[in-house]
This record gives sequence, C-alpha cells and structure tokens, in this order.
Amino acid sequence: MDVTVEVVNEATHEVSVDDAATYADLLAAIDYSPQEVSVLVDGSPVPEDQPVGADTVRVVRLIKGG
Repeated sequence: MDVTVEVVNEATHEVSVDDAATYADLLAAIDYSPQEVSVLVDGSPVPEDQPVGADTVRVVRLIKGG
C-alpha cells in the first residue's frame, strides 16, 4: 500500500508499507516515534497500533526544539 504522509509544516513523504503495517510502522519509515507525534486521519487522531487504513495521513509533531 502506498501512503502519503504529510508532516505538518515540514515535509510530505510517499511511503510504501505492507498490508499488515500499523501507523507506528508508518512513522518508523519516516524516522519518527509515536511518542513525539500524533497521526491524524480525516482530522482525527488514530492509535499507533491500529493497522494503516488510509492512503493519506497527517502527522503533527508534539515536541519541537527551539
């Protein structure tokens, strides 16, 4: 499955994952951990252990240096 991952205010990634992948696997593919971001599908957060069921997701960073 191909998924478009938009990291808000940063970058957009095209990621290929297998059908059994979770949102945590998707985050690992773009070098983020579930502790530092929230994954949104259609504007609602999803648990990182849920299987990927969307072809477009938004990732919001919770921690950012500055």
